[in-house]
Formats: sequence, structure tokens, C-alpha cells
Amino acid sequence: MKKVVKFGGSSLADAEQFAKVGAIIRADEARCYVVPSAPGKRVSGDTKVTDLLYECESLASGSKDFSGVLREIRSRYEDIIRGLSLKLDLTEEFKTIEKKLTEGAGRDYAASRGEYLNGIVMANYLGYEFIDAAEVICFKEDGEFDADRTNEVLSARLKETGRAVIPGFYGAMPDHSIKTFSRGGSDITGAIVARAAHADVYENWTDVSGFLVADPRIIKRPKKIETITYLELRELAYMGASVLHEDSIFPVRKEGIPINIKNTNDPEDDGTWIVESTAKKSRYTITGIAGKKGFCSVSIAKDMMNSEVGFMRKVLQAFEDQEISIEHVPSGIDTMTVFVHEDEFISKEQAVVSGIYRLAKPDVLEIESGLALVAVVGRGMKSMRGTAGRIFSALAHARINVRMIDQGSSELNVIIGVDNDDFERAIEAIYSIFVETQL
Repeated sequence: MKKVVKFGGSSLADAEQFAKVGAIIRADEARCYVVPSAPGKRVSGDTKVTDLLYECESLASGSKDFSGVLREIRSRYEDIIRGLSLKLDLTEEFKTIEKKLTEGAGRDYAASRGEYLNGIVMANYLGYEFIDAAEVICFKEDGEFDADRTNEVLSARLKETGRAVIPGFYGAMPDHSIKTFSRGGSDITGAIVARAAHADVYENWTDVSGFLVADPRIIKRPKKIETITYLELRELAYMGASVLHEDSIFPVRKEGIPINIKNTNDPEDDGTWIVESTAKKSRYTITGIAGKKGFCSVSIAKDMMNSEVGFMRKVLQAFEDQEISIEHVPSGIDTMTVFVHEDEFISKEQAVVSGIYRLAKPDVLEIESGLALVAVVGRGMKSMRGTAGRIFSALAHARINVRMIDQGSSELNVIIGVDNDDFERAIEAIYSIFVETQL
């Protein structure tokens, strides 16, 4: 058994958390490759190390004094080192960081130093080899991640060492300059390492015990999802559910490696397993509920629309011409509706309307704003009769008007459109009927 373990910033915020992580790693000899994030918030109101590094870079780029902020960052690491009783001195590392920032190394370099320094501390604490991610995580000249090159280089490097720490979040361009993934990118690094190591499991440790059926800010103490497929996760993540960076799915999915989301503060909890496919039935008909507010609908009607070849393409071209992405396009015989993000659409709405009239010549066009979309996701829905009926029954009982319904061909999810004001109540109603009462 071989495991890659990634720990988030809250799991490595201070010496006490580091000690918990060390105990977790040492408790299972299979945990041989470790991917750390930068130290996160120690308490509410604290500042993450990555944000402090961004502040340093901002001051440096404006030729302002950033030494005070850099001292604050150094103090955070020295507290961890002292708390773990390590014989480690980061003086030279901080001199290099100060010099590079003064010379204009840039935001990616600055942001990456949190993971880099935490990787050095973690390797020293565990007695593992330290592998700088800049040596093994490769980006192309255009800034795109080079998956094939990385897998080749990293696989060869890992064959040389049985246990190693590889910092998350960053890699290097062909010219050796530092390049980071998007925020939360340590999840991606962990998946990349898991693929290169041919790991049996990728454990992603955070401050929650896996995915929840619904947002705990809306549902009080929602149930945990025990097992979820990659497809279900993609649907929920797309609609706003966030425990794991969604791009971290792809490297491990290619190798059929399961992901186990675990809680650093409750290591005995089984967490949530993310798998390609499973024979396990969901505890409930649905796997999860997620959603977002802030959508607009553009409804177009035209007699005999269904017999006009290319009508839908013409309508969508008007959005493409304004570089507006499309969320959903439910349609009828003589009508179609396009759902888009309100903040992306409002400033360009009249250009889109003009484009639709010029290209498609509709009979009627109507725009509505203040809409929310709710996704009900579950692999068990397609084998259960009456799922859509139960959703609408729950919403009707809660006196919520359904503005749109869209179901994918996979029958894995149902998207419901409601007014922004009804968003939370819609999620509560759906959760209640499928989880609490299980009617």
C-alpha cells in the first residue's frame, strides 16, 4: 500500500497542528509522500501566510518597505520550529526571499514561498527528503500545466526515494521562473504526486470530515457523504460545493486512484471517498445539493423556431460575440431560454440583445434577473421512480415557484431555477424530503 497525503493550511497553521499531522503520518507507514500547504489561519481573524506574502510582493513592487511584513512571516515559521523543538534555521531562505522580491520576482514567486518553507519544515520534522516542486512540476511556455512532462520527471524522481515532502501549489516554467496553480492548488499538486507515485490512495486532509450533503451555512448539521463518484463531485463543485479544488480530480482519475477526504482534527473518521465508480448504493436517493445565486435568464420566442435550421446557434453566437459563457439552455418547440451569470451579463446585455435580433430575428425577447440555480445530484436518482415529482412536491409545499428545470442525459442531476429570495428555502425543502424524512 502506498499513499500520498496532502495537508491544507488549517492543518499546518501552528506547531500544535504540525504535531497532529506528524502523528497522522507516522501512524501509517503507507503514508510516504507528503504535500503541505502554507500555514493557514491559527484563529478567526488571523491572516494566512500566503496573503502576507502577497502583501510583501505588493509593497515590493511599489518600492515600499516590506521588511515588517516579512518579519511577521518569519516569526510564524520560527514559532512552528520552536514549538516542534527542531534544529532548523531559515535565515538564508528569508535573505533569498527578500532579495528576490526586491528584484521583482513577482506574485507567483512570492505566493509559492509559503508552501516552499513549510515543505522544508515538514521534511525536517519527519526526517523525509525535501523535493522542491520547482524541480518536478512543469509548466509550458504559455503557462499551461505540462502533465506529461511532469509525470515523466516526477515519476523518475520518486523512484529514487521512498519517502519525500513535495510542497504544493507551484512548479516552474521552462525558464525556471516560479509558476503557481490557482488558489487552493496544493490539492492539484497532491493529485499529480499520487499519479506519478502510482499511489493506491490520495488522502486529502483538511479541517472537515469530508463532503456534506448540503451547505452547513443553510442546513444545520447536514449529513456527510460517505462515497461520491468523480462525476457527482464535478456537478456539485461546479455549482459551488468546495472542499477540494475541482482540477485535482483529473490526474488521479486517469489512474483510477481514489481520493479520501479526511479531517486532521478527527483522524479516526472515515471521511468521504471519491471514486470513479462504485457498487455501493447512496445512503439517500440523492448524493448532494448545491447551488448559486445571481443568474439572468434571456428567453426567446419565435414561431416555427424548431424548423429553422441553426436558430439556436445564432442565438448563442450573440453571447459568444460578447465573450459571455452559458450556464443552461432549456428549450421548447417555439421557445428557448439562456441562463447566464448576472455580473457577467448586465454590462453587455444590450449588445447581446442587438446581436440576437440581428442574427436570429426572434418574435419576443424577455430578460429576468435575480435568479438562483439549485443542483440536485445523485447516482441513485436514475434508478428511483418519482425523483423529480418529489423535488417539485417539496418546493410546492414550501410555496416556492420553479422558474426552470433542466435534467442532463446522464440522469445524474436535476437543475432547478428559483428566485434568489427562495434559494435557501429551496435547498432546505429538498434536503428535508430526501434526507430528513426520506419520503
